[in-house]
Amino acid sequence: MTITSTGYLSVERGGRRRAAKEPGRGTAGASRAFAWLLVVTGAAGLLAAWVITIDKFKLLEDPGFTPGCSLNPVVSCGNIMKSEQAAVFGFPNPMLGLVAYGMVIAIGVALLAGARYRKWFWLGVNAGTAFGVVFCTWLQYQSLYEINALCLWCSLAWVATIVMFWYVTSNNVRNGILPAPAALRGFFGEFAWVLPVLHIGIIGMLILTRWWDFWTS
Repeated sequence: MTITSTGYLSVERGGRRRAAKEPGRGTAGASRAFAWLLVVTGAAGLLAAWVITIDKFKLLEDPGFTPGCSLNPVVSCGNIMKSEQAAVFGFPNPMLGLVAYGMVIAIGVALLAGARYRKWFWLGVNAGTAFGVVFCTWLQYQSLYEINALCLWCSLAWVATIVMFWYVTSNNVRNGILPAPAALRGFFGEFAWVLPVLHIGIIGMLILTRWWDFWTS
């Protein structure tokens, strides 16, 4: 029995050969560290979405309700929840997070159990996290420059989504799922942490400068 260059097993029986698909070919797993990262970031996002959803329902029941994370005129989850941007798709945004972050946790747990996924699946995960980052970026702009308030639980979801996206992208580049030159694969292999840190740092600087007078007063 030999393995051919096409990824099939060549099995000899009775002087004849037959081809059998090699188990695991065409699929890719991930390291335990990456799997745990998905579980942790998914759990952080799920926690944020859960708390915001509960507070949103309390606010609907009692318009005078003040969420626990409404600390001052700037850090005011209540102002965010009352805005039109908090229900872009016709229902509270965090309800979308309850589903999405739950799926990420499930993927991470499956990877810890030894699951391997096909290329289309990994591309789908990458597309989903990319959509999450784009949506979070839009929400960040709305929060900072239109609503003029900051939600701490939303910020936790932003950070979780950003970290998730960059590490999923890194995993896909390193495994050849996303085509990239060798130099870029090497960069993601050695410095995968740089881009999420830079991304989050830029958002932190925007928040700092947006309300500089308030922070320094």
